[in-house]
Amino acid sequence: MTISPDLNAAGFDTLGLAKPLLQALADVGYETPSPIQAACIPVLLAGHDLLGEAQTGTGKTAAFALPLLQKIDLKRAVPQALILTPTRELAIQVAEALQKYAHHMPGFHVLPIYGGQSMVVQLRALSRGTHVIVGTPGRVMDHLERKSLVLNNLQTLVLDEADEMLRMGFIDDVKWILEHTPAERQTALFSATMPDAIRRVAREHLREPQEIKIRSATSTVVATSQSYCQTHTGQKLEALTRILEVEDDFDAALIFVRTKTATVELADKLEARGYSVAALNGDLTQGLREQVIERLKAGTIDIVVATDVAARGLDVARVSHVINYDVPYDTEAYVHRIGRTGRAGRTGRAILFLAPREMYMLKLIERATKQKITALTMPTPGEVANRRVAQFTQQIVDIIKTEKLDFFFDVVRRMEGEQDIAAREIAAALAWLATRERPLQMPGANDHAPRDAAPAPAAVSPAPTPARDTERKPARASTKPPEGHADAEPRRERPVKEGRSDTPVKQRTFAPGTLARYRIEIGRNQGVLPKEIVGAIANEAGIAGKDIGQINLFDDYSSVELPAGLSDDLMDILRRIRVRQFALKTRVMEPGEFVDTRPPRRAPPARDSKKPDWKKPAGAKPEWKKRT
Repeated sequence: MTISPDLNAAGFDTLGLAKPLLQALADVGYETPSPIQAACIPVLLAGHDLLGEAQTGTGKTAAFALPLLQKIDLKRAVPQALILTPTRELAIQVAEALQKYAHHMPGFHVLPIYGGQSMVVQLRALSRGTHVIVGTPGRVMDHLERKSLVLNNLQTLVLDEADEMLRMGFIDDVKWILEHTPAERQTALFSATMPDAIRRVAREHLREPQEIKIRSATSTVVATSQSYCQTHTGQKLEALTRILEVEDDFDAALIFVRTKTATVELADKLEARGYSVAALNGDLTQGLREQVIERLKAGTIDIVVATDVAARGLDVARVSHVINYDVPYDTEAYVHRIGRTGRAGRTGRAILFLAPREMYMLKLIERATKQKITALTMPTPGEVANRRVAQFTQQIVDIIKTEKLDFFFDVVRRMEGEQDIAAREIAAALAWLATRERPLQMPGANDHAPRDAAPAPAAVSPAPTPARDTERKPARASTKPPEGHADAEPRRERPVKEGRSDTPVKQRTFAPGTLARYRIEIGRNQGVLPKEIVGAIANEAGIAGKDIGQINLFDDYSSVELPAGLSDDLMDILRRIRVRQFALKTRVMEPGEFVDTRPPRRAPPARDSKKPDWKKPAGAKPEWKKRT
């Protein structure tokens, strides 16, 4: 059975979900299910197998996670559900989503297992007990072979992004796992496309599945210019306000967030920064909602912060910008959001904010809109200051052209004579008064510095890096009989897969020696953090944190200390590494190119391995012996 549900679905409370799940959905601000959720949840709750064809980003995680959670017996800490994903990133995301939906299910445990993570950590977590396993095929197979993962109590199996697992060469692994799970289980298979290999898997391992296909919504938005800005959550508000300051042809903006609470919080923050703004969410009555829309049309407010549901049917011609402050849950929601601009023959502007971990959505959205989304860098304080000065200058020019200023000429002339103040000083003081609520010069905008002056470096020591997969402890001696021994279990041979993404970069070793200073083409203006530089170099080039020295951030570049005399192949890797979508283009700094203004560090005093020979004073009490 193929289902193409209506976009205007009823609420989650009509789908048969339990109260704890409905409460968790309300906590995160979900108001209505997406098409894939409305179609799949009742089918899975009824116990049917399911074959779902839907693009990534359509909300299918909740479509299988909510019914799965409803069937979990919290009193039995054994794996009752297994979710297979093609990549470690998706495994982590799915596990986090399950934890969020199970917020009101005390005692629930979900465990992501994937290659590259310490096996010891995973074995310890499995021994403690868990209800749901989310994993990549290779690591799940490893645990099944070790018998550290037992699936005798498995009730539900989900194959997420099956076509991607086929593309990455995991389909044989998936078949092997399916053969090692109980026959009496519920299986859900989701795939963006349905190639013959996936359909064969479905025919062999699914029992009379209900087939659900979600057709894509409007796929082309011609009249809208689209850009994205990659930024961390803590920088998002600052990035938003700077972009609003420098955007051309700004008339009115519709800013989308995910939850009702976020509409109020963001509207309050923008209002505190001087913007005329209102919140629009599902808690507003129809009368108040209409008031907000009328105010936007009339121009008494310029920004509306809204949720997807609250913005349905909103059609205001003066909306020049749609800003996705929070990434939509699916690509169809994005298409509907940006369709609110570019109305009445006008061109529109759509801006999308993405955290580094959300960058995977970019390609999906580009595919849905059939347009390239260009990168947008957060404006610098200097750029914002220049824009404010230009606007202020234009205001002055317009006033001189349109207003009668004879009275004010006399006031200025009298001040010059009585106070012995030059007209230039009076004008500067008046400019300060006129702009003190919105200063022309922002903190950090060093507009008066000579253009050829070298920026002062921000000396930062590299942040301590977390333990990486490449820094492993020596493995314990195995108690299993060696291969070929009479008591040894036969080893199942499986071919090595090419291009597996879960193979960690081998860590390089360097002989003790001097560090050299290297230049990388990313700095403070790109919002980079020292820990991001350390993490990228360690993960991509295999250089351990202990071999990475001082990092100095400048406006448009940075310097980093690395071992001297790196090989050509390693330098090639360092040149191609990307941080915040910028290639590092690493090169050795020339002598005299870097000037360190910090005082030299004093060498630590030499430590004597022998303890000082303290003399015990007469009559002293006996000392406590040091514990060993």
